[in-house]
Amino acid sequence: MSHSRRLSLEPAIDSTSRRFRDSLTLQRHDDDVNKPDFRELDLGSPVSTLTPRVSSSSAAATPTSSSGSSGSVSGKPSVTSQMVKSHSGEISRSAMPTTTTRNLKPGHRRSSSTGTPLIFSGSSFYSGASQSSGATSAVSPSPTVLPAGNICPSGRILKTGMATRSSTRAETLWTGTGNYGHGNVVKSGGGSTGKTNHAVANGESSEELKRLGNDMYRRGSFSEALSFYDRAISLSPENASYRSNRAAALTALRRLGEAVKECLEAVRLDPSYSRAHQRLASLYLRLGEAENARRHLCFSGQCPDQADLQRLQTLEKHLRRCWEARKIGDWRTAVKETDAAIANGADSSPQLVACKAEALLRLNQIEESEFCLSCIPRLDHDQSQAKLFGMVAEAYVLCIQAQVDMALGRFENGVVKAERASMLDQTNPELVSVLNNVKMVAKARSRGNELFSSGRYSEASVAYGDGLKYDGSNSVLYCNRAACWYKLGLWEKSVEDCNHALKIHSGYIKALLRRAASYGKLGRWEDAVRDYEFVRRELPGDSEVAESLERAKTALSQESKSLGFNNEVEAVSSLDKFKNSVSLPGVSVFHFKSSSNRQCEEISPYVNTLCLRYPLVHFFMVDVEESLALAKAESIRKVPTFKMYKNGDKVKEMICPSHQFLEDSIKHFLL
Repeated sequence: MSHSRRLSLEPAIDSTSRRFRDSLTLQRHDDDVNKPDFRELDLGSPVSTLTPRVSSSSAAATPTSSSGSSGSVSGKPSVTSQMVKSHSGEISRSAMPTTTTRNLKPGHRRSSSTGTPLIFSGSSFYSGASQSSGATSAVSPSPTVLPAGNICPSGRILKTGMATRSSTRAETLWTGTGNYGHGNVVKSGGGSTGKTNHAVANGESSEELKRLGNDMYRRGSFSEALSFYDRAISLSPENASYRSNRAAALTALRRLGEAVKECLEAVRLDPSYSRAHQRLASLYLRLGEAENARRHLCFSGQCPDQADLQRLQTLEKHLRRCWEARKIGDWRTAVKETDAAIANGADSSPQLVACKAEALLRLNQIEESEFCLSCIPRLDHDQSQAKLFGMVAEAYVLCIQAQVDMALGRFENGVVKAERASMLDQTNPELVSVLNNVKMVAKARSRGNELFSSGRYSEASVAYGDGLKYDGSNSVLYCNRAACWYKLGLWEKSVEDCNHALKIHSGYIKALLRRAASYGKLGRWEDAVRDYEFVRRELPGDSEVAESLERAKTALSQESKSLGFNNEVEAVSSLDKFKNSVSLPGVSVFHFKSSSNRQCEEISPYVNTLCLRYPLVHFFMVDVEESLALAKAESIRKVPTFKMYKNGDKVKEMICPSHQFLEDSIKHFLL
């Protein structure tokens, strides 16, 4: 037996004991699928330059004879050379005797060729080791030579004694894209994509990527954490914990819809994964979906988190109160309860925001309702299972959006949204009723507009009235009918319909302009000036509004002069003069005061301002200290006291009123 033959027997014995040891390690690995099955030494890219450095594994000389791919030249059993990559990137070999193809060191598989592998250097082939049997170390190629292929498909070397799973898949040559060069040996049939091969080539493991993602998450770098979790999932798509961690990063980035999908996938992969259930329940709480939250928080065999359970019970309480308030039309309570539910954690619930918008719409706060809807979170989350007030949540949101659109005159948009809502929940009677009403109102408005455009104002007014039968709180229909009355010369009816429209929608500019024009036709220039001034503040750059305001002011000034008003508060000291003043036509305001009273002194300048602001109103002042008989006859016990008369009849008495209340009362009785 030759010298090289004697040396090659010892590795064969070591290999047998190592395989037995590896099989035990693999058994232990199966008990924990979420942990890495071995430690890896990352040696960088498998196509890096091979530097001429002697490997530590080749410190002991192993003389061998060179052999071709067909076996030993001496006719003895062929010796398969095993290549070992050092930390520096060198490749050395040790010879082991074998007569058949076998697995080499864990992590190093190659095809059935029994000869020393040939590596192409770019100009010629060279053997992976010296052909001299007396060499004391492996000879490395020149550091300037780049190999076109590697015999280590993973680009990694396992630590001695660590186990790995064996694979029965055949090996094939990689076609060569990116950094993983042409001619690399990879496993076939495993669905290895370019991204996966790149990760493997760079020594990445899914657990290492998960660990890096966790580090980024703890630092608050959620986008970077998400990137690491994505890469871990690409390597191990069936790992439920990676999906759950990705959901956590998405939640921190406020991408709640995507986070729900990831948690659902984690639960699908591992139905007993309690952490994924808890995370999903927390997400559903934020989305206002109490039923879904309870299902995942209290799933079989698990004790729910007490903090989350308390949040769930609080949400259910507020939702129940919203439902009760909605049934009886207590819209202020509905606003209060939706705000409380949102403040207690349901901060990303579209249906709760829609509930508040509905309540504001019913309270005739249309602009606030529209603003509320504009703040609804945009989610790609499927809410087909979530319900609110017996309606599918998404259908309820669309239903409220449709009604707000109708209130603001966006009839076409309202019809489209109502139809979509009805399609999502076809059996709900409330949605069917809303859709029918929306269609009838839109049809009436369209018909009325056509008649108005053709000059058929009386018929148009009837058409708008038909629409009001289906929606008695539509300010647009009231305002449009007021335009018909104006054209027909029925200015009092025009003012009346404008008042209805403004009661529903207080900031409705078109209704204010139409009412101001009707006031002008009625000679009520003070009222016209007031409406034009309001519109002027809202539309400061509108020249037509400015011109209309100036004309109304001019007419008001001329009327005041013709009536002999001097725009001053007139003093009354005798009972007879008081009776004469009370009998004057129009509105008269009497201010009972005392010069020694502080409140009287504070409000007196404001009375002078009102006198200038409302020249058609008669303002009188009575000093109770100087006119005791008059004060006693009118039963004045406290000052300041205001009494209002209209055409000789007392209509209101106020004691110590605020400035705003006093002016509002004057405006009310001027109508």
